[in-house]
Amino acid sequence: MKAIHCAAVDLGATSGRVLVGTWADARLELTEVHRFANQFRPLAGHDYWDIPYLWAEVRAGLIKAKQTFPRLASVGVDSWAVDSVLVDDGGRPVYPVHAYRDKRTLSYSKRLDRDGLAAVYADTGVPNYSYNTSLQLQETVRHTPGIVGTAKRCLFIADYFNFLLSGRMVNEVSIASHSQFLALRAGPGGKVQWSAPAMRRFGVPPDWFSAPAVSPKKLGRVREFPELEGVTSVLVPGHDTACAFAAMPAAPDGSDIYVSSGTWSLVGFESDTPTASPAALRAKVSNERMGDGSFHPLRSCLGLWLLEQTLPAFQTRPENAAAWRRLIDAASAAPRPKRLIDVTDDALLAPKNMRAAIDAQLRSAGARPPQDLIGYVRLICDSLGQGHADSVRLLAKLAGREFKRILIVGGGSKNALLCQATADAARLPVVSYELEGSAVGNLANQLIALGAVKDLATFRRHFAAQLKGIEYQPRTARTQTGRPKHGAR
Repeated sequence: MKAIHCAAVDLGATSGRVLVGTWADARLELTEVHRFANQFRPLAGHDYWDIPYLWAEVRAGLIKAKQTFPRLASVGVDSWAVDSVLVDDGGRPVYPVHAYRDKRTLSYSKRLDRDGLAAVYADTGVPNYSYNTSLQLQETVRHTPGIVGTAKRCLFIADYFNFLLSGRMVNEVSIASHSQFLALRAGPGGKVQWSAPAMRRFGVPPDWFSAPAVSPKKLGRVREFPELEGVTSVLVPGHDTACAFAAMPAAPDGSDIYVSSGTWSLVGFESDTPTASPAALRAKVSNERMGDGSFHPLRSCLGLWLLEQTLPAFQTRPENAAAWRRLIDAASAAPRPKRLIDVTDDALLAPKNMRAAIDAQLRSAGARPPQDLIGYVRLICDSLGQGHADSVRLLAKLAGREFKRILIVGGGSKNALLCQATADAARLPVVSYELEGSAVGNLANQLIALGAVKDLATFRRHFAAQLKGIEYQPRTARTQTGRPKHGAR
């Protein structure tokens, strides 16, 4: 069989990259051709994404991909969720693209908590996060009512980049599921459908969206991009977490639970049915979707964002992989903190000074903050491990499932301290895979759309054979002294 080359555009909230996957003899080889930084940019008290910059970097990466692999067959895009681009009939953006950490929705979120959340959750299975698309668009419509007549379509970030490549405006189901606009109940023929009550509740025009599209499928040839002539644009799961979950070498019996560890820590599992009881609402379980429309109920907690944002408080910090390994080794040898932090605390979502915010949480609990970067690394990794464990136990209880292993991918999979802390706190084996989870899931779906792989189960079986995971066995149960009182998130 001839080798097939596919390009994955993987857009994260702090970085983006273009990778090429080469599939030959039932093996996938990755080549990173371009990587670039990403950050929201403040302007007049609000935070925005620089979409033209991101598109320029994506174009540069895809040109490199085609130059390196002249027989490039396809391209697929995944991204972070909830943020969106409002466009006119021709696809021209008609409103600034706010970043989800912008605080413009806080009052709307508090109002929803006071009135109507139970009904919204029963209908959509998505809890009240202040950054939800529903609240963002509600604020936009109320602040700028004229936008209702100007905007014709709402495209999530991955959807918009698919449009730039293919010319087609499609709302992919996995990324749409974060909006708080998808209905839990299937429509005619078992198809995923939008929630009319949710649209009315938040005052958002339903004609801004097309019917939720399952993936993978071909969108057509890349257009208006001469360097990519002949390359097919493929609709893959638009949300990077759905792609990361698709890449997991999961046990067929459903006994594995997943952690996608990056800027956020996302803990979840695959299911044919949602987990949307009143208790799940209290626990802020979000019933998000895989590309085929099935569910992956999960809980979110702050992830390595905590560490990324603490680093600027120190003059000396790691600048390369070797320095990071030395820092993690030093933190692993440091004493375990007497008190952990609550990694679900909204006060840590976007503080001006992360170190100060962590210190304030500790002092409010009567604990002393760390004195050096090593101490903060140990504190954050142990706290994230406890947050992962709390989510695993809660999801198992709510769904009536028994999980036997935790699989970790993403940046945290390379962090031995974090992986061991998760195993110890959860009292379950942790298997970490140093793989580009989102990119691999993106590529897997392209291969399925192209007919090179039968289905996701087949891809996982082949891919698992080439992976070498690192297993972390739980050590003796650690003292519970100093555990924070985690919120309901």
